Amino acid sequence: MNNKQGIIVGVAKLKGCSMSARKMRLVTDIVRGLPIDKALAILKFTRKEAAVWLYKLLQSAVANWRVNAQKFDASVEPEDSALIVGAIWADQAPSLKRFQPAPHGRAHRIRKHYCHATIEVINTVPVVSEQTATANTSAEELDLTSTAE
Repeated sequence: MNNKQGIIVGVAKLKGCSMSARKMRLVTDIVRGLPIDKALAILKFTRKEAAVWLYKLLQSAVANWRVNAQKFDASVEPEDSALIVGAIWADQAPSLKRFQPAPHGRAHRIRKHYCHATIEVINTVPVVSEQTATANTSAEELDLTSTAE
């Protein structure tokens, strides 16, 4: 949460998803930088397994943003229309390695890929609490009195 500028961040992480990071990145690239309502609509109708995981993850990030906004200032009413997908990425997780019998007594290695996904949701309109607003006006008054001399 970056309170000095009024930008509040909501983060959600998905660890150990049973999908390769390459497949997850196909969907993350689609919704990066979009408004939340548009990103949720795109994820809902995208016919990829990664879209189901990211839809739930995005909803969790929005819920985390609301909690952080309420911690910042209890009088702030969070608006989903001002939220965007700030950052979204998928990283490779440790692979599960298995062996499958092959002809002539050999074995072939099977790699089951996993990934971690992270979504950061930010607000585009800075949130100003009453405490910071009064602190800013008193600081401005101090600056005005020092320049008047």
